[in-house]
Amino acid sequence: MSTSGRTCSTEGCGKPATLQCPTCIKLKIEGSFFCSQDCFKKNWAKHKLVHKAKIESEPHNPFPNYRYTGPLQAVYPLSPRREVPKEIERPDYAESSIPISEQMARGNAIRVLNKEEIEGMRKACKIAREVLDIGAAAIRPGITTDEIDEIIHNATIERGAYPSPLNYYQFPKSVCISVNEVICHGIPDKYVLKDGDIVNLDVTCFYKGFHGDMNATYCVGNVDDKGKELIDTARECLEKAIAMVKPGIKYRDFGRVIEEHARKHGFSVVRSFCGHGINQLFHTAPNVPHYNNNKAVGVAKPGHCFTIEPMICEGHWRDEIWPDNWTAVTCDGKRSAQFEHTLLVTETGCEILTK
Repeated sequence: MSTSGRTCSTEGCGKPATLQCPTCIKLKIEGSFFCSQDCFKKNWAKHKLVHKAKIESEPHNPFPNYRYTGPLQAVYPLSPRREVPKEIERPDYAESSIPISEQMARGNAIRVLNKEEIEGMRKACKIAREVLDIGAAAIRPGITTDEIDEIIHNATIERGAYPSPLNYYQFPKSVCISVNEVICHGIPDKYVLKDGDIVNLDVTCFYKGFHGDMNATYCVGNVDDKGKELIDTARECLEKAIAMVKPGIKYRDFGRVIEEHARKHGFSVVRSFCGHGINQLFHTAPNVPHYNNNKAVGVAKPGHCFTIEPMICEGHWRDEIWPDNWTAVTCDGKRSAQFEHTLLVTETGCEILTK
């Protein structure tokens, strides 16, 4: 393509330019003109960066050589990291991305919380419940997962809390949003929710030294009967496990009830991820697997605080991780659903702190 009245884009040239870069035409980049093929070739190393910047600013698949297991793909670029006001108390990893206190606590016994700590957990969990409900109310066909992340981020900081996922081991967003075949740890991006999708929102809020953690799976518009059954079964698995919580129950026993119920409906249970202790630390002892015949250690005692969060799959339970090092998906591309509550063991049973 040729034009007139232009000067060459090569720095220091200044000659009249009549040639336009064909890639710029394809990418709809204006103003890239050259006086000759020779000048264009000399400037190529610098000029191709213009193409790269344009491509990266448009919605695109950042992992073109990765074989996705299902229809869902990442849609980049990610929006910039969201800011948290300076006056809001932060966990130790907020800047460094490394939870030093968690790492130092590995191998320690399960902590029994005192009355003040339990009250701190109640407050954090109340905020998590409010924030999750606000995020869920925004779910609809046509909204991006990044837009939901912004809503959840703002709702969190409005309550004086820090969004616990943000910069935890470099997680770039304020909530995990997992769509369809994503099991957990989905990174909010420019993916637009469609009618028929299922989507999990996993919210954790850090408030005055304590983390409150919960998640739930929702229908986007009209979901097929199998998808609804998957969601209902995941919720029922959590409810059945919660009904077991009381002093003396072994943490390995929840998996039996969860897997039996999932299998009864033709579904499988993810094994790579589990529930966890939670208090001043985001993740700590005990581990709470959701499958039968697991090797979890520990017995519930009054004052223990932990999550149960079964991940239930339409197909096989095996997972794999996207190249972003976070997003866990089903190995066969079939859907997965999850529900989670933070629980406090009491003298007679348990209190659902995120109810």
